[in-house]
Amino acid sequence: MTSVAASLPAHDIAQPPARGEAWGLIGLVVGVLLWSAIAPKDRLTWFMEVVWVIVGLPVVMLAWGRLPLTRLLCWLLAAHALVLIYGGAYTYAETPLGFWLRDLFGFSRNPWDRVGHLMQGFVPVILARELLLRCTPLRRGGWLVYLVLAAALSFSALFELIEWWAALLFGADADAFLATQGDVWDTQWDMFLCLCGAIASLLLWSRLHDRQLGR
Repeated sequence: MTSVAASLPAHDIAQPPARGEAWGLIGLVVGVLLWSAIAPKDRLTWFMEVVWVIVGLPVVMLAWGRLPLTRLLCWLLAAHALVLIYGGAYTYAETPLGFWLRDLFGFSRNPWDRVGHLMQGFVPVILARELLLRCTPLRRGGWLVYLVLAAALSFSALFELIEWWAALLFGADADAFLATQGDVWDTQWDMFLCLCGAIASLLLWSRLHDRQLGR
C-alpha cells in the first residue's frame, strides 16, 4: 500500500493504519471469509450476505494508493465484514451468538439480524462521512450530518429492496436470507435500527474521525 503523502495534498493527509495493521485486518477478514465458505448452512444465503465483502475488499485495496482510508474506518469496515460473514455462515436466524444474546436478554427471537442492521448504520455512516469530507467541498455542520444519515438510510432501503427482489426471484429458498422470523414489522425494525446505529456512530466517533482525517 503506497504512501499517503504521495497521493494526497499536504492539507488532506488522513491517518491510515500502519502497513502491518492494514494487512492484519485484511488477513483476518479473508481468513474468516474462507472459513465461512467451507460448509455454510445455506450456500445461497451465504453468498448473498458475503458478496458485499467479496466486492468491497478489492475496491478498498485498489483505491488505496489514491484514497487510503482512516484507521478508524478500516477497523469499522473489518468489524462490519465479520458480522456479515458470521451471519452468512449460519444464517442470521440461527447464529450461535444470536441464540446466546436471546437467552441473555430474554428476547423472543434470535437477534443477530438486528445486530447486522445496527451495523448497517454504524459503519456506512462513517464511510459516507469520510468520502464526503475528503472528496467533495462539503464541510462539517448540519448538512453533513443530514447527508450521511440519509446515505445510511438509503443503503438500508436498498438492502430491503434486495431482500424483496430475492424473495420474488428465489421464493422459499430466500427465507433464510430474509430472516424475518415471523415478524411482520421486520423491515421497519431493520431501517429504524440502521438509523439508531448511524446516530450512535456519529455521536461516538465524530471527534476521533476528525482527528484522523487530519484537517
